[in-house]
Amino acid sequence: NIKITLKNDLNNKKEMFYGIGYDIHKLEKKYKLYLGGIYIPYPMGTVGHSDGDPVIHALIDSLLGSKKLGDIGTLFPNNKKFKNKRSTFFLKKVINLIEEKNIRINNIDINIIAEKPNLKKYKKIISKNLAKICNINEKRISVKGKTTDRLGNIGKNKSIACEVITSVTNN
Repeated sequence: NIKITLKNDLNNKKEMFYGIGYDIHKLEKKYKLYLGGIYIPYPMGTVGHSDGDPVIHALIDSLLGSKKLGDIGTLFPNNKKFKNKRSTFFLKKVINLIEEKNIRINNIDINIIAEKPNLKKYKKIISKNLAKICNINEKRISVKGKTTDRLGNIGKNKSIACEVITSVTNN
């Protein structure tokens, strides 16, 4: 809790910055499914230049956007250098970048949008994994699973999407 009694007390309050990230990937057989850096056993996986992890891709864009640091495609273009890389590799690079700039993650709110698989037993594992990579307490990460009630490509189990909102402050 922050005491705000006098106008001068507001000077001690850190400015909060927010970022939004979104990603969607097509599902196909013969691919692996990674969500939040965790392998999810499932007959289909996401198609992408890297491992196609929509959670980490959306998180990266959210973190970068919060402080106008670009986006995932600018920092990690679709070229041979990054082909088939794990998305955790990209997230670790972004965490190093924001830590170098004295940016602290306040919280991360994640919506994974998929008809299948059911993510109930994976949400806590994803949260723990992301907390470790992001160097923050797991209590600062919320992971939720949503469906589209069988509507659209996600509802037909042809794709998985993710949206992420982050808040950050300067250290």
